[in-house]
Amino acid sequence: MSRPFATPAEAPRPTRKPPAPYRPSMRFMMTHPAHFIALGQGSGLGRIAPGTVGSLWGWLTFLLLQLWFTPSQIGWIIAGSLIVGCWACAVTAQHMRVADPGHIVWDEVVGIWLVLWLCMPMGWWGQLCAFALFRFFDAVKPQPVRWADQLFKGFGWRGGIGIMFDDLIAAGCTLLTIALWRHFFF
Repeated sequence: MSRPFATPAEAPRPTRKPPAPYRPSMRFMMTHPAHFIALGQGSGLGRIAPGTVGSLWGWLTFLLLQLWFTPSQIGWIIAGSLIVGCWACAVTAQHMRVADPGHIVWDEVVGIWLVLWLCMPMGWWGQLCAFALFRFFDAVKPQPVRWADQLFKGFGWRGGIGIMFDDLIAAGCTLLTIALWRHFFF
């Protein structure tokens, strides 16, 4: 009797499909504190433009933060949010099985906080322009934002830093654009 394979090691192994990415829900968000943070307290749960909704949530929460905290205290809140955000984004991305899921919006929240913190005081139209510029740099990802987006990929701390880092570069590009606008036109 002939055997189709000489040894069991030569037998083809059944291939398993990797698990499908997990689409977050309210239940998923409430199962872990990292999920609640990374999903922007629910602002990233939507199917349409979660990054824009997360940025709008960041704008609103920044305006609320200004009511209770001084600018220096807000700076410390932003610094702490960056550190906590790296952890929360890393954990949530791993649980969702996607290296940089669009539903994670804490990076957008902290990015718009940074822009508004460094540009304030400004009126409603100025804030709207800052928001639009930030969303442009974050969504379109021109250089150097594209470079930053590709620098840290994967899971774990490296992935968490990568999720946050490209939005910090988008915030920097936004701030540079606003500074140049103010210098040359005002």
